[in-house]
Amino acid sequence: MPVDYSGTWDMVSSENLEPYMVALGIDFATRKIAAALKPQKVIKQDGDCFTIKTFTTFRNYGCSFKIGEEYKEVTKGMDNRTCQTVVNWDNDKLVCVQKGEKKNRGWTHWVEGDELHLELTCENQVCKQVFKRTQ
Repeated sequence: MPVDYSGTWDMVSSENLEPYMVALGIDFATRKIAAALKPQKVIKQDGDCFTIKTFTTFRNYGCSFKIGEEYKEVTKGMDNRTCQTVVNWDNDKLVCVQKGEKKNRGWTHWVEGDELHLELTCENQVCKQVFKRTQ
């Protein structure tokens, strides 16, 4: 059985966010605001069905998906693009591929102890974030 991602997670570190946002085409002002934020993620997992909500004082974003089922995602609150998205298991990692206007776009989540790791990719940029479980 894959790891349980359910819980509330607070961001404790972020690396390479600015270049990642530039690759997404996010405007200067929004990048400066986003760089100062400390997002909180709330993940609800029921088997292979997930809801991931990201909360900040600036914008919130959420998505729901079932492992292995492609769906249309609008990245509202981020770069406002439409992607064909699919998330699959790779051992205990969640690996997301977002097909659309930007190349090599997606993310990978995994849990190590009480930490949730997130790698966000777009084109040739990778942003690495770490969250700590609070609940």
